[in-house]
Amino acid sequence: MRLDAKIPGGPLAEKWDRHRFELKLVNPANKRKFEIIVVGTGLAGGSASASLAELGYNVKTFCIQDSPRRAHSIAAQGGINASKNYQNDGDSDWRLFYDTVKGGDFRSREANVYRLAQLSGNIIDQCVAQGVPFAREYGGQLANRSFGGAQVSRTFYARGQTGQQLLLGAYSALSRQIAAGKVTMYPRREMLDVVVVDGQARGIVVRNLVTGEIEKYAADAVVLATGGYANVFFLSTNAMASNVTAAYRAYKKGAFFANPCFTQIHPTCIPVHGAYQSKLTLMSESLRNDGRVWVPKKPGDKRSPSQIPEPERDYYLENKYPSFGNLVPRDVASRNAKEQCDTGKGVGETGLAVYLDFADAIKRDGKEVIAKKYGNLFQMYEKITADNPYETPMMIYPAVHYTMGGLWVDYNLMSTIDGLFVLGEANFSDHGANRLGASALMQGLADGYFIIPYTIGGYLAGNTKKKITTEHPAFNESLAQIDSQVKRLLSINGKRTVDDFHRQLGNILWEYCGMSRNDAGLEKARGLIRDLRGEFWENVLVPGSGSDFNQSLERAGRVADFLEFGELMIIDALTRRESCGGHFNEGHQTEESEAMRDDENFCHVSAWEYAGLEKEPLLNKEPLVFENVKLSQRSYK
Repeated sequence: MRLDAKIPGGPLAEKWDRHRFELKLVNPANKRKFEIIVVGTGLAGGSASASLAELGYNVKTFCIQDSPRRAHSIAAQGGINASKNYQNDGDSDWRLFYDTVKGGDFRSREANVYRLAQLSGNIIDQCVAQGVPFAREYGGQLANRSFGGAQVSRTFYARGQTGQQLLLGAYSALSRQIAAGKVTMYPRREMLDVVVVDGQARGIVVRNLVTGEIEKYAADAVVLATGGYANVFFLSTNAMASNVTAAYRAYKKGAFFANPCFTQIHPTCIPVHGAYQSKLTLMSESLRNDGRVWVPKKPGDKRSPSQIPEPERDYYLENKYPSFGNLVPRDVASRNAKEQCDTGKGVGETGLAVYLDFADAIKRDGKEVIAKKYGNLFQMYEKITADNPYETPMMIYPAVHYTMGGLWVDYNLMSTIDGLFVLGEANFSDHGANRLGASALMQGLADGYFIIPYTIGGYLAGNTKKKITTEHPAFNESLAQIDSQVKRLLSINGKRTVDDFHRQLGNILWEYCGMSRNDAGLEKARGLIRDLRGEFWENVLVPGSGSDFNQSLERAGRVADFLEFGELMIIDALTRRESCGGHFNEGHQTEESEAMRDDENFCHVSAWEYAGLEKEPLLNKEPLVFENVKLSQRSYK
């Protein structure tokens, strides 16, 4: 099946404006008649809920946390991109568009990416109006810094707390609508199913994480903004509650899952310390502006960094990529760090780390300037590692961070289920095979503030379906399926904990479907995951009951989905016989060990359709047509 992305016609720069005019409208009085469900309160979900309620829709908003402001977007550090060109260094909507398409290794949809660039400036204006405390220059102008994959400074930031400050802006707008009675907030709920009636999303079923009660809610449309699935690897930079369940349950109801093997390994994370860890800590990519990445030239050199003189240091990114240096995109920086460690040049006790050194920047600009830019990040690093990065280099190593894959959506951000819209990291649409730093916050807010208010109106204006209630048989069918799984999990009474299974799954995926992959390893991983899934359903231990507060049961449901989804990732990676961005197949690389695409056979989105339990999923393709940029070998040298 060839997918229709519903991309409007006309010149690239005019598509979105033309499309907005052509969309049907819902008049203000009629907006009050519609109920919309939004799942997730991060930047995408929070901004969408606030914007839709402001327009007059009745919104029910759900979050897994105890408060909307604790969504995982709060953890984003380094900044948000926008093509304002405040630095007068040559930025433009076109350059941001091109950098994003190139950074994604030409595996994203041109129309969506250009729209994102167009809207980026509006996001900054909106957030400034909300009072978001972006960093400013001495004269009062908004400050910018550079980020990987670009040669201009376009990243707006609030020290190392940008995600937190942006989320508080969205949360304030959301809180206003809650107080006005236009948003009904449901915290501590986990979505377990989307209810589909006559091919349309008409509600959801959730678990109340406090009481254990299964609840059902009906609506005229459903918006998923539930983040990514990086926790399938067990160790990632994501919050522990981040999971794939909402998206995966929607996939099992008919929403296609696109490019699941496109996962991002972030190059600047605090290395693993021991088996006791449940997550990893991100150190913002913005640190690569002033920090220099290096390893000893001699393999096995265990001297302290202060004892290694300059001639014996290998600043490998600066040497290999002179045009971009330490600001190469994340996938390139991560693979090169792994390569250095694989050749024995890694540092620290495990040898799985490289140095990020600020000595030159402190000497050049002074400690106060560096502290003003990154002070809270330095404090966090010292608290975790007991090393002072003002005096000794940071040790960093790549870790799973972001997922470019997600539910397939068309230009309107609607999935293959009518009425099911997907925003932010939960969809696949804007980043291709690799996300440039500071673009996640941009996409989440563009989707929520400036896209979904138009496109959901176009859908609802043409929707002639009758209202339904939670007494519809489809809700009861969903309840019965959920109840059956809960009873099955509780009845196994095995000997291995849920976390034990999850950790093993993560090890398999990291080893065989992480920074690099090969066909033999992927085939092996698929068999290992199938065996692990079989053991899970025979030997997992889930204590407690299904009708009470039970975190073991919550995690068991999520890991059950991860065990199925992990195999889908492997299938996708095996099918895509090329290297691009975060998908690096060792059998497809250039002589210089860079990713080698196959544009003739794989210039498409791979959108997978659920075919049933233990059945091979069906592959659907959306061809990617590049009319405005030329397909070329990606180079940062």
